Amino acid sequence: MEKLINDFSLGLFFWQAIILLVIIFLLGKFAWKPIVNALEAREEGIADALAAAENAKRELTNLKADNEKLLAEARLERDAMLKEAREMKDKMIAEAKEEAQTAGAQMIAQAQASIQSEKNAAMADIKNQVSSLSIDIAEKLLKGQLADKQAQEQLVGSLLNDIKLN
Repeated sequence: MEKLINDFSLGLFFWQAIILLVIIFLLGKFAWKPIVNALEAREEGIADALAAAENAKRELTNLKADNEKLLAEARLERDAMLKEAREMKDKMIAEAKEEAQTAGAQMIAQAQASIQSEKNAAMADIKNQVSSLSIDIAEKLLKGQLADKQAQEQLVGSLLNDIKLN
């Protein structure tokens, strides 16, 4: 430090001070305004970017709310469609069961009617055969028993006693 104090030159200091003042003047005159303007422009750009980011954030929040609303509506719609589909399925199953029961009841009724008609036909056939056999047996018995007159009178008498008059 002593060397600096010993080598100090007043002329050199004077010229350096003048050069510094000229540089400050020139910088103030030509460079300071563009630098300040650039800083102000950058500040405005940052403020605009922050405002745009805030607007984008609000819009994003609104979009999220709208999306949630749309999703809720879509879920409600889906649930309604599923409920309607289930109701239609249950209705179709109930109708099919009802139709099957009706068809089954008709088939059972037809089968019972068919069985009854076949039973009646069989009974009529059996009655015809029994009556035919009875007549044949009675004819053979009567031929054998009615060979004499006294047996005929006895048979007629017993038949008349057996018959009850209404």
